[in-house]
Amino acid sequence: MSFAKPKATWKIAILPLIGIAAFFAYLYFFQVDFVEVLLSIGATDPFLFLSAVALTFVSTFLHAVAWRSLLTPLSMKLSVVRAYLYVWYGVFVDLIIPAESVSGEASIAYLITREQGNHVTGKVIASLLAHRLINMGVTLILLFAGVCLISAQAGLNSLVFNLSLALICLTASFLVLLLLLSTRKSWTLNIIDRLLRLAERLAKGRWGLARIRRGAVRTAEAFYDSLQVLRRAPKTVALSTSLSILSWLSYLAISYAVFLAVGFPASLSLWNTILVTQVIVVAVKSIPLGIPFEVGLPEITMTALYTALGVPMDVSATVTILSRLLTLWLRFFVGFAVHEWLEIKVAKASLKAGPAK
Repeated sequence: MSFAKPKATWKIAILPLIGIAAFFAYLYFFQVDFVEVLLSIGATDPFLFLSAVALTFVSTFLHAVAWRSLLTPLSMKLSVVRAYLYVWYGVFVDLIIPAESVSGEASIAYLITREQGNHVTGKVIASLLAHRLINMGVTLILLFAGVCLISAQAGLNSLVFNLSLALICLTASFLVLLLLLSTRKSWTLNIIDRLLRLAERLAKGRWGLARIRRGAVRTAEAFYDSLQVLRRAPKTVALSTSLSILSWLSYLAISYAVFLAVGFPASLSLWNTILVTQVIVVAVKSIPLGIPFEVGLPEITMTALYTALGVPMDVSATVTILSRLLTLWLRFFVGFAVHEWLEIKVAKASLKAGPAK
Protein backbone atom coordinates (compact mmCIF):
# COMPACT_ATOMS: atom_id res chain seq x y z
CA MET A 1 0.00 0.00 0.00
CA SER A 2 1.33 3.46 -0.92
CA PHE A 3 0.11 7.01 -1.09
CA ALA A 4 -0.29 9.06 -4.25
CA LYS A 5 1.22 12.51 -4.41
CA PRO A 6 -1.31 15.15 -3.30
CA LYS A 7 -2.47 17.21 -6.25
CA ALA A 8 -3.84 20.74 -6.43
CA THR A 9 -5.55 22.54 -9.29
CA TRP A 10 -6.60 26.12 -9.96
CA LYS A 11 -10.15 25.21 -8.98
CA ILE A 12 -9.02 24.95 -5.35
CA ALA A 13 -8.53 28.75 -5.33
CA ILE A 14 -12.29 29.24 -5.70
CA LEU A 15 -13.05 28.25 -2.09
CA PRO A 16 -10.53 30.69 -0.51
CA LEU A 17 -11.82 33.53 -2.70
CA ILE A 18 -15.41 32.78 -1.70
CA GLY A 19 -14.31 32.58 1.93
CA ILE A 20 -12.53 35.94 1.85
CA ALA A 21 -15.54 37.57 0.20
CA ALA A 22 -17.84 36.02 2.83
CA PHE A 23 -15.67 37.37 5.67
CA PHE A 24 -15.70 40.93 4.39
CA ALA A 25 -19.43 40.67 3.67
CA TYR A 26 -19.87 39.59 7.29
CA LEU A 27 -17.91 42.62 8.54
CA TYR A 28 -19.92 44.93 6.30
CA PHE A 29 -23.21 43.41 7.45
CA PHE A 30 -22.32 44.06 11.09
CA GLN A 31 -21.19 47.61 10.25
CA VAL A 32 -17.54 47.23 11.19
CA ASP A 33 -15.63 50.50 10.78
CA PHE A 34 -13.13 49.51 8.07
CA VAL A 35 -11.23 52.80 8.45
CA GLU A 36 -10.75 52.13 12.16
CA VAL A 37 -9.57 48.61 11.41
CA LEU A 38 -7.02 49.90 8.87
CA LEU A 39 -5.79 52.55 11.30
CA SER A 40 -5.39 49.90 14.04
CA ILE A 41 -3.44 47.66 11.67
CA GLY A 42 -1.20 50.60 10.72
CA ALA A 43 -0.52 51.38 14.39
CA THR A 44 0.45 47.80 15.28
CA ASP A 45 3.54 47.47 17.49
CA PRO A 46 6.15 45.93 15.13
CA PHE A 47 8.14 44.23 17.90
CA LEU A 48 5.11 42.44 19.34
CA PHE A 49 3.91 41.48 15.87
CA LEU A 50 7.33 40.04 15.02
CA SER A 51 7.11 38.07 18.27
CA ALA A 52 3.85 36.60 16.96
CA VAL A 53 5.62 35.74 13.69
CA ALA A 54 8.34 33.89 15.62
CA LEU A 55 5.73 32.03 17.67
CA THR A 56 4.18 30.75 14.43
CA PHE A 57 7.43 28.95 13.61
CA VAL A 58 7.91 27.79 17.21
CA SER A 59 4.42 26.29 17.40
CA THR A 60 4.94 24.36 14.15
CA PHE A 61 8.37 23.17 15.31
CA LEU A 62 6.98 21.83 18.59
CA HIS A 63 4.16 20.12 16.68
CA ALA A 64 6.71 18.43 14.41
CA VAL A 65 8.93 17.32 17.28
CA ALA A 66 5.90 15.97 19.17
CA TRP A 67 5.03 13.77 16.20
CA ARG A 68 8.65 12.77 15.49
CA SER A 69 9.11 11.55 19.07
CA LEU A 70 6.52 8.83 18.37
CA LEU A 71 8.70 7.40 15.58
CA THR A 72 11.57 6.53 17.92
CA PRO A 73 10.00 3.41 19.55
CA LEU A 74 9.03 2.26 16.04
CA SER A 75 12.72 2.13 15.01
CA MET A 76 12.23 4.78 12.33
CA LYS A 77 14.95 7.29 11.62
CA LEU A 78 13.90 10.82 10.70
CA SER A 79 15.90 13.90 11.55
CA VAL A 80 14.31 16.82 13.38
CA VAL A 81 14.92 19.09 10.38
CA ARG A 82 13.29 16.64 7.99
CA ALA A 83 10.30 16.15 10.31
CA TYR A 84 9.93 19.94 10.51
CA LEU A 85 10.02 20.26 6.72
CA TYR A 86 7.53 17.43 6.26
CA VAL A 87 5.10 19.07 8.67
CA TRP A 88 5.37 22.34 6.73
CA TYR A 89 4.69 20.36 3.54
CA GLY A 90 1.60 18.90 5.24
CA VAL A 91 0.50 22.38 6.35
CA PHE A 92 0.57 23.55 2.73
CA VAL A 93 -1.47 20.56 1.55
CA ASP A 94 -3.92 21.14 4.42
CA LEU A 95 -4.48 24.69 3.25
CA ILE A 96 -5.00 23.98 -0.45
CA ILE A 97 -7.09 20.80 -0.25
CA PRO A 98 -10.51 21.19 1.41
CA ALA A 99 -10.22 18.16 3.69
CA GLU A 100 -7.85 19.55 6.28
CA SER A 101 -8.48 16.93 8.89
CA VAL A 102 -6.73 14.22 6.86
CA SER A 103 -4.94 15.72 3.83
CA GLY A 104 -1.86 16.97 5.68
CA GLU A 105 -1.31 13.66 7.42
CA ALA A 106 -1.74 11.78 4.14
CA SER A 107 0.91 14.01 2.52
CA ILE A 108 3.38 13.32 5.34
CA ALA A 109 2.76 9.57 4.95
CA TYR A 110 3.33 9.97 1.21
CA LEU A 111 6.66 11.76 1.74
CA ILE A 112 8.06 9.16 4.13
CA THR A 113 6.80 6.26 2.03
CA ARG A 114 8.41 7.80 -1.04
CA GLU A 115 11.69 8.20 0.82
CA GLN A 116 11.88 4.97 2.83
CA GLY A 117 9.61 2.54 0.97
CA ASN A 118 6.16 1.03 1.36
CA HIS A 119 7.27 -1.22 4.22
CA VAL A 120 7.18 1.75 6.65
CA THR A 121 3.67 2.92 5.72
CA GLY A 122 1.96 1.12 8.60
CA LYS A 123 4.41 2.57 11.12
CA VAL A 124 3.97 6.10 9.78
CA ILE A 125 0.17 5.87 9.88
CA ALA A 126 0.34 4.56 13.45
CA SER A 127 2.52 7.49 14.55
CA LEU A 128 0.22 10.01 12.84
CA LEU A 129 -2.89 8.46 14.38
CA ALA A 130 -1.30 8.40 17.84
CA HIS A 131 -0.34 12.06 17.41
CA ARG A 132 -3.88 12.92 16.32
CA LEU A 133 -5.33 11.13 19.36
CA ILE A 134 -2.98 13.04 21.65
CA ASN A 135 -3.89 16.37 20.05
CA MET A 136 -7.60 15.64 20.24
CA GLY A 137 -7.20 14.82 23.92
CA VAL A 138 -5.28 18.05 24.56
CA THR A 139 -7.92 20.00 22.60
CA LEU A 140 -10.69 18.54 24.75
CA ILE A 141 -8.90 19.41 27.98
CA LEU A 142 -8.09 22.97 26.88
CA LEU A 143 -11.62 23.67 25.66
CA PHE A 144 -13.14 22.34 28.88
CA ALA A 145 -10.66 24.36 30.95
CA GLY A 146 -11.36 27.55 28.97
CA VAL A 147 -15.13 27.20 29.36
CA CYS A 148 -14.76 26.61 33.12
CA LEU A 149 -12.42 29.59 33.58
CA ILE A 150 -14.62 32.05 31.69
CA SER A 151 -17.77 30.77 33.40
CA ALA A 152 -16.12 31.23 36.79
CA GLN A 153 -15.01 34.78 35.98
CA ALA A 154 -18.03 36.48 34.47
CA GLY A 155 -20.38 33.90 33.04
CA LEU A 156 -20.30 32.54 29.51
CA ASN A 157 -22.37 33.68 26.55
CA SER A 158 -25.06 31.01 25.99
CA LEU A 159 -24.24 30.67 22.27
CA VAL A 160 -20.54 30.15 23.00
CA PHE A 161 -21.35 27.73 25.82
CA ASN A 162 -23.66 25.64 23.64
CA LEU A 163 -21.14 25.61 20.78
CA SER A 164 -18.35 24.61 23.17
CA LEU A 165 -20.48 21.85 24.69
CA ALA A 166 -21.40 20.51 21.24
CA LEU A 167 -17.75 20.47 20.15
CA ILE A 168 -16.67 18.78 23.38
CA CYS A 169 -19.22 16.02 22.79
CA LEU A 170 -18.41 15.69 19.07
CA THR A 171 -14.64 15.66 19.59
CA ALA A 172 -14.98 13.16 22.44
CA SER A 173 -17.14 10.94 20.20
CA PHE A 174 -14.56 10.92 17.42
CA LEU A 175 -11.81 10.34 19.94
CA VAL A 176 -13.62 7.29 21.32
CA LEU A 177 -14.33 6.04 17.79
CA LEU A 178 -10.66 6.35 16.77
CA LEU A 179 -9.55 4.65 19.98
CA LEU A 180 -12.02 1.84 19.34
CA LEU A 181 -10.84 1.33 15.76
CA SER A 182 -7.20 1.41 16.87
CA THR A 183 -7.86 -1.56 19.15
CA ARG A 184 -9.99 -3.64 16.78
CA LYS A 185 -7.62 -5.16 14.28
CA SER A 186 -10.17 -7.68 13.03
CA TRP A 187 -12.63 -4.87 12.20
CA THR A 188 -10.12 -3.06 10.00
CA LEU A 189 -9.02 -6.21 8.20
CA ASN A 190 -12.65 -7.15 7.62
CA ILE A 191 -13.44 -3.68 6.21
CA ILE A 192 -10.41 -3.84 3.89
CA ASP A 193 -11.38 -7.30 2.70
CA ARG A 194 -15.03 -6.35 2.04
CA LEU A 195 -14.12 -3.16 0.16
CA LEU A 196 -11.56 -4.92 -2.03
CA ARG A 197 -13.90 -7.83 -2.75
CA LEU A 198 -16.55 -5.35 -3.86
CA ALA A 199 -14.03 -3.52 -6.05
CA GLU A 200 -12.85 -6.82 -7.50
CA ARG A 201 -16.37 -7.77 -8.50
CA LEU A 202 -16.92 -4.40 -10.14
CA ALA A 203 -13.56 -4.52 -11.94
CA LYS A 204 -14.04 -8.17 -12.98
CA GLY A 205 -10.40 -8.97 -12.27
CA ARG A 206 -8.95 -6.18 -14.42
CA TRP A 207 -7.17 -4.23 -11.68
CA GLY A 208 -5.01 -6.91 -10.07
CA LEU A 209 -6.63 -6.36 -6.69
CA ALA A 210 -5.11 -9.49 -5.17
CA ARG A 211 -1.75 -7.72 -4.97
CA ILE A 212 -3.40 -4.60 -3.56
CA ARG A 213 -5.16 -6.70 -0.92
CA ARG A 214 -1.88 -8.28 0.18
CA GLY A 215 -0.26 -4.86 0.44
CA ALA A 216 -3.20 -3.42 2.40
CA VAL A 217 -3.20 -6.35 4.81
CA ARG A 218 0.57 -6.02 5.38
CA THR A 219 0.15 -2.30 6.06
CA ALA A 220 -2.72 -2.96 8.49
CA GLU A 221 -0.67 -5.62 10.30
CA ALA A 222 2.28 -3.24 10.64
CA PHE A 223 -0.06 -0.46 11.75
CA TYR A 224 -1.53 -2.45 14.64
CA ASP A 225 1.84 -3.88 15.62
CA SER A 226 3.18 -0.31 15.79
CA LEU A 227 0.28 0.83 17.96
CA GLN A 228 1.07 -2.02 20.35
CA VAL A 229 4.68 -0.79 20.51
CA LEU A 230 3.51 2.74 21.32
CA ARG A 231 1.18 1.45 24.06
CA ARG A 232 4.24 -0.11 25.68
CA ALA A 233 6.15 3.20 25.53
CA PRO A 234 4.40 5.48 28.07
CA LYS A 235 7.42 7.78 28.42
CA THR A 236 7.39 8.48 24.70
CA VAL A 237 3.64 9.17 24.74
CA ALA A 238 4.10 11.46 27.76
CA LEU A 239 6.89 13.35 25.97
CA SER A 240 4.76 13.75 22.84
CA THR A 241 1.83 14.96 24.95
CA SER A 242 4.01 17.52 26.75
CA LEU A 243 5.37 18.84 23.45
CA SER A 244 1.85 18.99 22.01
CA ILE A 245 0.72 21.08 24.99
CA LEU A 246 3.67 23.44 24.49
CA SER A 247 2.80 23.65 20.78
CA TRP A 248 -0.76 24.56 21.70
CA LEU A 249 0.36 27.23 24.18
CA SER A 250 2.67 28.71 21.55
CA TYR A 251 -0.21 28.77 19.09
CA LEU A 252 -2.42 30.59 21.61
CA ALA A 253 0.39 33.03 22.33
CA ILE A 254 0.30 34.12 18.66
CA SER A 255 -3.15 35.67 19.14
CA TYR A 256 -2.18 37.03 22.56
CA ALA A 257 0.83 38.82 21.06
CA VAL A 258 -1.37 40.22 18.29
CA PHE A 259 -3.88 41.56 20.83
CA LEU A 260 -1.06 43.29 22.68
CA ALA A 261 0.38 44.58 19.40
CA VAL A 262 -2.86 46.46 18.61
CA GLY A 263 -2.89 47.99 22.09
CA PHE A 264 -5.46 45.76 23.79
CA PRO A 265 -4.76 45.53 27.55
CA ALA A 266 -3.14 42.34 28.84
CA SER A 267 -5.14 40.26 31.30
CA LEU A 268 -5.89 36.73 32.39
CA SER A 269 -9.40 37.00 30.96
CA LEU A 270 -7.87 37.76 27.56
CA TRP A 271 -5.98 34.45 27.72
CA ASN A 272 -9.25 32.66 28.50
CA THR A 273 -11.03 34.41 25.63
CA ILE A 274 -8.28 33.41 23.20
CA LEU A 275 -8.23 29.87 24.60
CA VAL A 276 -11.94 29.25 24.03
CA THR A 277 -12.00 30.95 20.61
CA GLN A 278 -8.94 29.26 19.14
CA VAL A 279 -9.72 25.82 20.54
CA ILE A 280 -13.24 25.99 19.06
CA VAL A 281 -11.84 26.92 15.63
CA VAL A 282 -9.17 24.20 15.72
CA ALA A 283 -11.60 21.62 17.13
CA VAL A 284 -13.93 22.07 14.16
CA LYS A 285 -11.04 21.63 11.73
CA SER A 286 -9.66 18.56 13.53
CA ILE A 287 -12.88 16.55 13.29
CA PRO A 288 -12.37 14.22 10.28
CA LEU A 289 -15.39 15.19 8.21
CA GLY A 290 -13.53 16.69 5.24
CA ILE A 291 -15.16 20.09 5.86
CA PRO A 292 -13.62 22.95 3.82
CA PHE A 293 -13.08 25.15 6.88
CA GLU A 294 -9.94 27.18 6.24
CA VAL A 295 -10.69 30.55 4.64
CA GLY A 296 -13.71 32.69 5.47
CA LEU A 297 -15.45 30.54 8.06
CA PRO A 298 -12.59 30.65 10.60
CA GLU A 299 -12.37 34.44 10.28
CA ILE A 300 -16.12 34.85 10.75
CA THR A 301 -16.08 32.41 13.67
CA MET A 302 -13.12 34.10 15.38
CA THR A 303 -14.57 37.60 15.01
CA ALA A 304 -17.99 36.48 16.25
CA LEU A 305 -16.56 34.59 19.24
CA TYR A 306 -14.21 37.37 20.30
CA THR A 307 -17.12 39.82 20.14
CA ALA A 308 -19.44 37.48 22.04
CA LEU A 309 -16.78 37.15 24.75
CA GLY A 310 -16.56 40.91 25.29
CA VAL A 311 -13.98 42.19 22.80
CA PRO A 312 -15.13 45.26 20.78
CA MET A 313 -16.14 44.36 17.22
CA ASP A 314 -13.50 46.56 15.54
CA VAL A 315 -10.75 45.09 17.71
CA SER A 316 -12.03 41.56 17.05
CA ALA A 317 -11.90 42.16 13.29
CA THR A 318 -8.43 43.72 13.47
CA VAL A 319 -6.97 40.92 15.58
CA THR A 320 -8.62 38.27 13.41
CA ILE A 321 -7.14 39.76 10.21
CA LEU A 322 -3.64 40.09 11.70
CA SER A 323 -3.75 36.63 13.32
CA ARG A 324 -4.85 34.99 10.09
CA LEU A 325 -2.03 36.71 8.22
CA LEU A 326 0.24 34.54 10.36
CA THR A 327 -1.72 31.33 11.00
CA LEU A 328 -3.01 31.13 7.43
CA TRP A 329 -1.08 33.19 4.89
CA LEU A 330 2.40 33.05 6.43
CA ARG A 331 2.01 29.30 6.91
CA PHE A 332 0.70 28.98 3.36
CA PHE A 333 3.73 30.68 1.77
CA VAL A 334 6.27 28.93 4.00
CA GLY A 335 4.58 25.60 3.31
CA PHE A 336 4.53 26.36 -0.41
CA ALA A 337 8.27 27.16 -0.38
CA VAL A 338 9.03 23.90 1.47
CA HIS A 339 6.74 21.93 -0.87
CA GLU A 340 8.47 23.29 -3.97
CA TRP A 341 11.97 22.83 -2.53
CA LEU A 342 11.36 19.19 -1.59
CA GLU A 343 9.78 18.38 -4.94
CA ILE A 344 12.62 20.08 -6.84
CA LYS A 345 15.15 18.03 -4.85
CA VAL A 346 13.35 14.82 -5.76
CA ALA A 347 13.13 15.85 -9.42
CA LYS A 348 16.87 16.62 -9.53
CA ALA A 349 17.71 13.30 -7.87
CA SER A 350 15.58 11.49 -10.44
CA LEU A 351 17.37 13.23 -13.29
CA LYS A 352 20.76 12.28 -11.88
CA ALA A 353 19.70 8.67 -11.36
CA GLY A 354 18.17 8.43 -14.84
CA PRO A 355 21.35 7.90 -16.92
CA ALA A 356 22.59 5.27 -14.47
CA LYS A 357 19.61 3.00 -15.17
